[in-house]
Amino acid sequence: MSKEINVPLLDLKAQYETIRDEVEPVIREVVESQWFIMGPNVADFEAAVADYCGTKYAVGCASGSDALLLALMANDIGPGDEVICPSYTFFATAGSIWRLGAKPVFCDIDPKTYNCTPETVAEAASRCTNLKAIMPVHLFGQAVDLDGMLPIAESHGVPLIEDGAQAIGSRDTTGVRVGTRGQVGCFSFFPSKNLGGFGDGGMVTTNDADLADRMKRLRNHGMEPKYYHDEVGLNSRLDALQAAVLNIKLKHLDNWSEGRRSNAKRYNTLFDEAGAGLSGSDLSQSQLGLLRPWTPESPAYHIYNQYVIRVPAAVRDDLRAHLVDRKIGHDVYYPVPLHCQVCFKELAEATGSLPETEQAAKETIALPVYPELSSEQQHHVVETIVEFVQANVAVGAS
Repeated sequence: MSKEINVPLLDLKAQYETIRDEVEPVIREVVESQWFIMGPNVADFEAAVADYCGTKYAVGCASGSDALLLALMANDIGPGDEVICPSYTFFATAGSIWRLGAKPVFCDIDPKTYNCTPETVAEAASRCTNLKAIMPVHLFGQAVDLDGMLPIAESHGVPLIEDGAQAIGSRDTTGVRVGTRGQVGCFSFFPSKNLGGFGDGGMVTTNDADLADRMKRLRNHGMEPKYYHDEVGLNSRLDALQAAVLNIKLKHLDNWSEGRRSNAKRYNTLFDEAGAGLSGSDLSQSQLGLLRPWTPESPAYHIYNQYVIRVPAAVRDDLRAHLVDRKIGHDVYYPVPLHCQVCFKELAEATGSLPETEQAAKETIALPVYPELSSEQQHHVVETIVEFVQANVAVGAS
């Protein structure tokens, strides 16, 4: 292309311009009320999220990381307990387990979806001697196979806790929104998420009244009534300002998700035309030397918090440098699997123990897919990548 086109990985300013007139008045209302912690804004947002997801209860907290922590604490997870989770995920998934003195037991992923599977979870369960919970992640905005995973949790008599930090609004193969079928659903409202606040925030969802009540206490130092503590909790209350903003943004979430899906579809078409293969297929046999995301069939609903492609590991970093030169935002989710992190070295998970996870960490790149992305920007992204791959990857070789 003759003119320089800048494509950020995420453009929150573009989103803000579309909702400025709705958001600024509610911010002023919160400031004028001087009610900044909990209160009616938080209660309204909790009710709205419960209604949106289809659960009986939703409990706001300070972050998505704390949402995971609250779910585990409410299930009395502690020292010596084992919790199954993927290694190919954001750190908070395993970090929340570790903080309670429990042991994350890592499972591998399906290279087609990047999610853990019933088979990989069952394999991890076979290695456990004190399994107390299973915590799958709906990675990149695509639901895990809950039909296959819930029976495993039931057979072991342990809760299934859904890490839906990247996936609010996603639906599984039954058409049900994530965060509803497990015992607890956990969500993040970090600004870069598909439903992002103006700071940190999180939410847990559940259909269990006793569990909801306990998580409400735990988020507020385990206190009920005021200054009376039967157990030690967290300081993890959701700010009223975040709740007020998120309540406005929630009304736009489905439209934004459709925008992401539309952009993902355009990417798919452009990459297909260039000869890309589908994730889960053999990268070395791809006509282009690139794999684009697999698309689940309806009623499953992928909201594309990330749009992730794969290229041979030998050229991944060179392609990233090329994208930087062309002012195209991108990132790698995730360059170091959790079982390979230094802080978990005492778990003695050997490199090579989760082959699909480790290979994905070497080959994946996430591209801009936010709703406000223009067709011109997408064409620039694809043309830049295809040109590089065609020049640097031998066809039929990885």
